[in-house]
Amino acid sequence: MSGDAGRSSFKAWASVAAAVAATVVAVFGIEGGFVNDPKDPGGATNHGITEQVARAHGYQGAMQDLPKAVAADIYTQDYIRKPGFDRVIALSPAVGHKLVDAGVNAGPVRAARWYQEALNLLNRGGKDYVKVAVDGQIGAQTIAAYRALERKRGRVKACELTLKLLDVQQGAHYMQLGMPSFTVGWVDNRLGNVPLARCGESVAEKAAP
Repeated sequence: MSGDAGRSSFKAWASVAAAVAATVVAVFGIEGGFVNDPKDPGGATNHGITEQVARAHGYQGAMQDLPKAVAADIYTQDYIRKPGFDRVIALSPAVGHKLVDAGVNAGPVRAARWYQEALNLLNRGGKDYVKVAVDGQIGAQTIAAYRALERKRGRVKACELTLKLLDVQQGAHYMQLGMPSFTVGWVDNRLGNVPLARCGESVAEKAAP
């Protein structure tokens, strides 16, 4: 058994849907319940869903009463399926979880761009696979690049390298925001929150390429 394999979990999710559901539960665990911090530009938030997003999805009730089921549906639609993160979860539940969590906190387009930037940094100047467009859209080209990275480095190592670069970019983002009231919480809860040991996880049901 390789060193990477020895450090990694080999949990196999029964399906993409099961891995997606587990990712949403994990996000709930970090986001918590209702908050309305005047220093937070997102305003009233519950289960990590801002009032603006909730209203866009047709929710008209008080934000403190936002049902968890509604929040879970919004996460699945806007933060997993729409940006294509379910396709990443199908390849690597750990990397997919990181993208969803970063997308909830910093925006899914930004998280997708970080992923694409990481892939371009790991292709050895185009020697291992074609550079992908950094457009914040996870499509066939981005998925093909990650698969090529897995073929070159192995599934576990590809995941580890990607997670590290995603954390680097997310940390740099926090440093540039200039929001000291939130920095400690973000760094403590959002960086390194997906352990490298999860890189051995897989999904039995693969998404279509």
